[in-house]
Amino acid sequence: MSKVTEIERFFYGNVTIPQFDHITANKAIDLQKQLTKPVGSLGKLEEIAIWMAGWQKKIKPTIKNPYCLIFAGNHGISNKGVSAYPSEVTSQMVENFKKGGAAINQLCKLAKIKLMVIPIDLDKPTMDFSECKAMSEDEVLSFMQLGFDSIPSSCDLLVLGEMGISNTTSATSISCALFNEPVDLMTGIGTGIDKIQLANKIKIIDKALRLHGKKFKDPVSILSCYGGKEIAAIAGSVISARMKSIPVLLDGFITTAAASTLIRFKEDILDHCLVSHLSAEPGHVRILNNLKKEPILDLNLRLGEGSGAAIASLILKAALTTHNGMSTFDNAKVSKQISS
Repeated sequence: MSKVTEIERFFYGNVTIPQFDHITANKAIDLQKQLTKPVGSLGKLEEIAIWMAGWQKKIKPTIKNPYCLIFAGNHGISNKGVSAYPSEVTSQMVENFKKGGAAINQLCKLAKIKLMVIPIDLDKPTMDFSECKAMSEDEVLSFMQLGFDSIPSSCDLLVLGEMGISNTTSATSISCALFNEPVDLMTGIGTGIDKIQLANKIKIIDKALRLHGKKFKDPVSILSCYGGKEIAAIAGSVISARMKSIPVLLDGFITTAAASTLIRFKEDILDHCLVSHLSAEPGHVRILNNLKKEPILDLNLRLGEGSGAAIASLILKAALTTHNGMSTFDNAKVSKQISS
């Protein structure tokens, strides 16, 4: 009999899922009220610090060991001309990551984030999901477990990214099925396709949705139909982070779509996740509206790789630097308010 994995135990066992620590968060709020500034004057920075406190269960949360995980996978759907680049570019970009030449390398260096690149069987793409299921459910579970196992034990902030030619097609299909959104409004240019290629991409996604449908009761089945290996791994890493109470920064359209599949298991499963930025992909804003989440930044990014999340990590560091380092009114001998 095979060993039950953590992912299987999470979905099919009776596990206790860690929750936000409101007691610690309230203590962080009390600290904010004592800092030498008008209450609320640092706006969302204060909210982020309090959110971090609740998940790290520390009144003064820290970012000492942030990790950026880039999962890479290839997609059989790329044979249908839905991307401006051939699937070989996935492995070429993985090599670029490893050599330090990509945008994410520079951003991780700036933000002092440890970068891990995890290619997943790049020589074996998923099946063409416009013709059949992308993966078996057993394969989905195994790739989710890979993502689950990839987070270092010392990690205190998880930055998630991806690389995979044609994965915007996969993410769009997932999102349309998950949220019952119209294909033409969800589908974007991805790597930079032209109008004719975009029309073909919409047609291919429509075909896939007619084949597999939109009614899914669990994350594994929807990932089996439309997912990529890297997308399943992202979902597994989000689960792992939740079980360890590690705050997560989702990068953009694809990572958000991957994580969103988990709401078919539990509605509040993404409470430990912030969305780093609003992607230029048109489907992203519609996903966020469904999730009721606001992005930290809007810089018209659509690169992927974890690039937006790495930038947003600097905002989180600013939030914690002010929260942890400012003097209180008493310590600074500053009058807290003017008496009437």
